[in-house]
Amino acid sequence: MVISRLNTPRIQENLSLIGSYLERLRRLKNCTRDEFLGDERNPAAAESFFRRAIEAMFDVGRHILAKTYEFKSLEYKEVAAALAEKGIVSPAYGQTLVKMAGYRNRMVHYYKEIKPEELDDILRNDLGDIENFIREIESFLKNYLRQAPKS
Repeated sequence: MVISRLNTPRIQENLSLIGSYLERLRRLKNCTRDEFLGDERNPAAAESFFRRAIEAMFDVGRHILAKTYEFKSLEYKEVAAALAEKGIVSPAYGQTLVKMAGYRNRMVHYYKEIKPEELDDILRNDLGDIENFIREIESFLKNYLRQAPKS
């Protein structure tokens, strides 16, 4: 591990931001499928909150990798793989992050292909993937702070 200091307040701020997006997604999840699909603002909001949460997650991951391993890549899939390879997240969750990176790229570059029904499915089945990120990074931070040299 490289001796460098993580900006833990920045990481915590981003984790809080991710949590706020997650809360908004949970509120959308409380709609029935018909309610969700019946108002065109709901899928647009869900897509925006998903994308923002994923981007914040990868900002956190990139910062951790840059400060602890001098990692320089900006590609989300490479960040996901490196987080697992370096033990920052579990290998199984690293594979989930690779898929999330691909989905974020799809939202940004192939936005016309994103259907409201698939966003509703993600709301109902995959919010745990965002919750897992928060848990895994908080666990990493606890270990990091325990081992960090005191100034």
